[in-house]
Amino acid sequence: MSAAIPTNPALIPGIGPARSGAPAGAPMPPSTRGPGQGEIRHGELRPGELREGEGQSIPKSGPVFAELLHKASDPEPLRFSRHALERAQRRGIELDPSTLSRLNEGVGRAAGKGARDSVVLVDGTAFVVSVGNRTVVTAVGAQHMREHVFTNIDSAVIA
Repeated sequence: MSAAIPTNPALIPGIGPARSGAPAGAPMPPSTRGPGQGEIRHGELRPGELREGEGQSIPKSGPVFAELLHKASDPEPLRFSRHALERAQRRGIELDPSTLSRLNEGVGRAAGKGARDSVVLVDGTAFVVSVGNRTVVTAVGAQHMREHVFTNIDSAVIA
């Protein structure tokens, strides 16, 4: 037993009350729906055209989509708070390019999951990061982890 799939005549070209008997390419008659009732604008517009002051406006100038995409995919660099830099220096934590790259990748993964404050672990070093503004708040080496309690953290990333 199979059920028939209903067909909407308005979606079939040349059929339906608005198009019946109209020659191909003829303008559509004005809509009978009023504002706030899903008004559909018909008339002399062709696909891709828009009259001034109707519907959405198309910006006259501005960034090109490719520029926006590149900017969105290229996050701003990580920053270190003064406290984090002091802790890293005092605890002998090296911030070499490899560590920074992995830390940056870990922060990106946390941001992708909607994290706000994360602990990012890189080779036994824990970095507490404010994900929203991409700022490292503090750094704790492996030798100090046993005595440290991380609070106000919503995620942890192993990078």
